[in-house]
Amino acid sequence: MKDSSATRPPRGIQSVETGGALLVALAHLGRPLPLKDLAQAAGMPPGKAHPYLVSFIKLGLVAQESEGGRYGLGPLALQLGLISLQQYDPVRLATPAIETLAAELGQTVVIAVWGNRGPTVVRVAEAPGPVHVSLRHGSVMSLRGTASGRIFAAYLPAAEVRAALQGAGEASHMDAAYLALLGEVKKAGLASTQDAVVPGVSALAAPVFNQQGRIVLCLTVVGPSMGFDVRPQGRMAVPLTRAAAQLSRQLGATR
Repeated sequence: MKDSSATRPPRGIQSVETGGALLVALAHLGRPLPLKDLAQAAGMPPGKAHPYLVSFIKLGLVAQESEGGRYGLGPLALQLGLISLQQYDPVRLATPAIETLAAELGQTVVIAVWGNRGPTVVRVAEAPGPVHVSLRHGSVMSLRGTASGRIFAAYLPAAEVRAALQGAGEASHMDAAYLALLGEVKKAGLASTQDAVVPGVSALAAPVFNQQGRIVLCLTVVGPSMGFDVRPQGRMAVPLTRAAAQLSRQLGATR
């Protein structure tokens, strides 16, 4: 006889899950709230929410303002959040995201980080179809000619970009046209190229930021130019920017 308990989800403590809804509401809304509003956001009456909040205050998960009496996340919650951020490896976190994007878009998707020679490919999710663009781990991307390079050039300090341009043998002078291009990249939150470095190949790249607001990696979709949609609100850009924004939030970015 088959043991049905093996298929049941693990049993939890209902009161913990109920009270946890208050913490979820505070984290989701991102600001201190009066008891009435917080209870409503958590889906419970204020009289039920108050005892949970008293216990959370004792633990340091919640703090109550002395003026106004609003409830916000407490010192222990903030400490746990910082520890969680320290445990996140951005590349490890982003790896499942590029696999999902490659399957959704039908294109090759890569993760590039800032290395000692410039933007460097560290992960590749191959396109699921028969046609894909070959990219190798360790490939260094041009700061001027590739979508990945332009993303890093737009968001890194100018001194770092100039040093990397010089080290790569590219002209280190950031002329008006290049600066204008980088301004457009920042405005759109995306960089694109068509037939730039390799004829017949196009790319779209989006930045991922950490808690300090610094770019830590970029996600880049690469594929044959025919049928490749580089529009900022196109079918490739929308899921790409959504994935990059989600990763940034997980890493604590607020931009």
